[in-house]
Amino acid sequence: MTERSQPEARRPGRQALRTLGVRNFRRYVIGQLVSNVGTWMHRAAQDWLVLQLTHHNGTAVGLVTALQFLPQTLLGLWGGVIADTCSRRRLLIVTQSLMALQALLLGALTLSGAVHVWQVCALALALGAATAVDGPARNAFIGEMVERDLVPSAVSVNAAQFNAARLLGPATAGLTIAAVGTGPVFLLNAASYLAVLAVLVTLHTAELRPVPCSAPRDVRLTDALRHIRSSPDLLLPIVLAGAIGTFGLNFQVTISLMATKVFHSGATAFGSLSCAYAAGSLLGALRGADRSRPPTMRQLLGCSLAFGALEAAVGLMPVPTAFAALLVPTGLAAVLVTTTANAMVQLNADPRMRGRVLSVYFLVLLGGTPLGAPLVGWIAEALGARYGLLIGGLTCVLATVVVRIAAGPEHCRVRPEVPGALVPDMAGTSADREPSSVTRKRMLQ
Repeated sequence: MTERSQPEARRPGRQALRTLGVRNFRRYVIGQLVSNVGTWMHRAAQDWLVLQLTHHNGTAVGLVTALQFLPQTLLGLWGGVIADTCSRRRLLIVTQSLMALQALLLGALTLSGAVHVWQVCALALALGAATAVDGPARNAFIGEMVERDLVPSAVSVNAAQFNAARLLGPATAGLTIAAVGTGPVFLLNAASYLAVLAVLVTLHTAELRPVPCSAPRDVRLTDALRHIRSSPDLLLPIVLAGAIGTFGLNFQVTISLMATKVFHSGATAFGSLSCAYAAGSLLGALRGADRSRPPTMRQLLGCSLAFGALEAAVGLMPVPTAFAALLVPTGLAAVLVTTTANAMVQLNADPRMRGRVLSVYFLVLLGGTPLGAPLVGWIAEALGARYGLLIGGLTCVLATVVVRIAAGPEHCRVRPEVPGALVPDMAGTSADREPSSVTRKRMLQ
């Protein structure tokens, strides 16, 4: 096959450029990038503030993290129901505004010198409540901005901006904390929400592809649960994401404890270690953004196995430089796991139930943190900070093996590559079933 005859989608960067060529999505990604830089600055500053208030108590950091994710367990499914019954764009305007208010309050308390741990806990809980509703709507909204064949790429592009923010946010937070303290960091985060709010208000609604909202009486969570149970391509990624999210993705706790208790470093070094993990995550998201074919279970299991092994190895690194170096491929594997699982869930879900199905996905991915974060913090306190990483990574490896056995060979075989293959359509609205202009061109060719 000559170079000219190869599918265009296989050229490096081609699919990502197509996705960013969608005007609404491009503007949305830019707004989210600004907001997420502020969010990651906030998270790093929050961890550092709790460490200062509690004299470097790892369990306290884990508790605050758990409270931030607890509403995902209690309210996440309700958030998916809301996302399927109203305009997702309008819902995002409300949730993003509430998040900005939370950051503003924490900044004001910190600057006034009146902040206490219980206040940080209460505001983290409030942030988690808004996120529980925001998460399913925000991820389901991606499918309304791009065509179906661009959804896998759009999921990874969105992850790329998220991880670019994770790369910039903690490092910027470390420098800001060292210069002026934690209070201004929270205020900067509050201001960053204005970027995404401005984009949501001014999106070109005529170019969106919204799924018609269902009447509240017709939106039953049990329908979505039956849909997930009947589809292994939904059930298995969700189960694996739950194990990874509970035991593996607790780097907010483990990196801060490694920085303070093992390497005896300050805020700047803590930010640099977080930055190394984020750099790998960004590389993983960029790799996934050029995906032109639907993700497979075989790919998901491979990424999950690599992530677990790398996380366990990170816990054995003797010096900060080696620790930081291995955090890069660990972050890469972590984001490939989550973006692959996310794309599989979005593509295999009935569009009319996408909000509810995604709420289940995020329930198991993030809802396990209230259990996992304090557990990892306790293990680190009892056995040493390294064991939090070592045990978490080995647990992820075990979970991958169990899911591989449950999947069976029929779901893990290598699927033949079809040049220019598009994402298979699912049952949904007529708008979802209608071929896009790109699809029609390929059919004519």
